[in-house]
Amino acid sequence: MSGHSKWATTKHKKAAIDAKRAKAFAKYIKGIEVAARMGGPDTAGNPALDLAVSKAKKNSVPNDNIDRAIKRGAGLTGETVDYTEIMYEARGPQGTALYIECLTDNRNRAAADVRTAVTRNGGTMADAGSVAFMFERKGVAEVTKTDGLTEDDVLMAVLDAGAEEVIDDGDVFTVVTDAKELPAIRKALDEAELEYNNDDPVFRPTMQVDLDAEGARKFLKLADAIEELDDVQNVYSNADINDSVMAELEQD
Repeated sequence: MSGHSKWATTKHKKAAIDAKRAKAFAKYIKGIEVAARMGGPDTAGNPALDLAVSKAKKNSVPNDNIDRAIKRGAGLTGETVDYTEIMYEARGPQGTALYIECLTDNRNRAAADVRTAVTRNGGTMADAGSVAFMFERKGVAEVTKTDGLTEDDVLMAVLDAGAEEVIDDGDVFTVVTDAKELPAIRKALDEAELEYNNDDPVFRPTMQVDLDAEGARKFLKLADAIEELDDVQNVYSNADINDSVMAELEQD
């Protein structure tokens, strides 16, 4: 399964180094607020909220923050929470494409902030549809590597649940499935007692662009600037940064 983009691994390492906990917390809090708004504050009767809370707790979001988010989203505090999901498309260095997912309560602010971050960091905004067709909606779950656990072990655990492939991504095994099969994948991993994280629907590129060191530096600067925006939930790209280029960047 060659050709897999190392950008996900790069992002994980950079996030650990930069300790972007506040940004991560905000993402989970928004997810809780949206789920509570859509289905009410009772996790027992709102599966989407139950999942959002579970993800937040797994990522160490404080219980007080979670409780406030549930109440705020459900309208129990008198505040109005009304987020809109918007996708923006952009081009980066060496022909790379970026598909930017925002969750915002102010469309004008989100649009202006994304455009500024893109244009000031060497990218260009793209016309609607000119990037989207390069991505497909998939469900993914990252299984933690443990001693003795193999790619085949993970595949056997999730194959009957609808998994399409399992990829060795260095620090984790990434399970890829159709987005609607993700709940079944989670159940299969739980039953197999395999630890996993980042179990979400994502947009995966259907083809990738190899970057040299110069292009990778420019791309990471651009992607980081976009990801730091408050309204941005995720940044997807077809950039492929291979091991040798990563090694060169880490020497900088």
